[in-house]
Amino acid sequence: MTSVLLSLSALVAASALAAPTAQAAPRASAPSGWDAVSAGELREIAGVTDNPDDVSAAAEEPLTLALESVKNAKFVTTELNHTAPNTGVLRARSDKIGGWESLSFEWDEASQTYAVRSLANNRYVTVEQNYTGASENLLRARSASAGGWERFVLWHNEELDHWALQSASNGLFVAMENGYTGSLQYALRARSADITGSWEEFNLYDLGV
Repeated sequence: MTSVLLSLSALVAASALAAPTAQAAPRASAPSGWDAVSAGELREIAGVTDNPDDVSAAAEEPLTLALESVKNAKFVTTELNHTAPNTGVLRARSDKIGGWESLSFEWDEASQTYAVRSLANNRYVTVEQNYTGASENLLRARSASAGGWERFVLWHNEELDHWALQSASNGLFVAMENGYTGSLQYALRARSADITGSWEEFNLYDLGV
């Protein structure tokens, strides 16, 4: 399958709806150089529509994407074989895009946020705010519905052509834990107050399914 890297300026060739009760994301100030991307804009980028305001169509047809960490150049996968309590953790460790790397981005117009559903297990990605220690705010595909903990803001930096995710529930940006060791190495965790570098930056690929 051919995947396409999403860019605000171009598409470069490369290898279920949200809960309406979600709360608006905390966006007091945008990171310097970064812009929040709506569903209509995302679909325009992917070439699905030429109207960035056409959010009704966007909500009806979520885009299936894959995330690649800028830091380690690995694709984010849903770890279905990970031991409890971290079964379904999102981790940037795959060299190629397969079934476990497919993510559905589903827009909620009321909150202006996305829910991210893993197609590996048909579960929504949750920010585990009740976890402690190294697992606090871990991203894990385990929820049957999309509530506050399952809401994200999608950001794009046109100059870098990189993307970032911000948790709507705690206002923190998702980082790939490159400094971890053991079973949570390269895990995704919503714990950064700003986008400080490649740990919070990702490439997006449109899987066209």
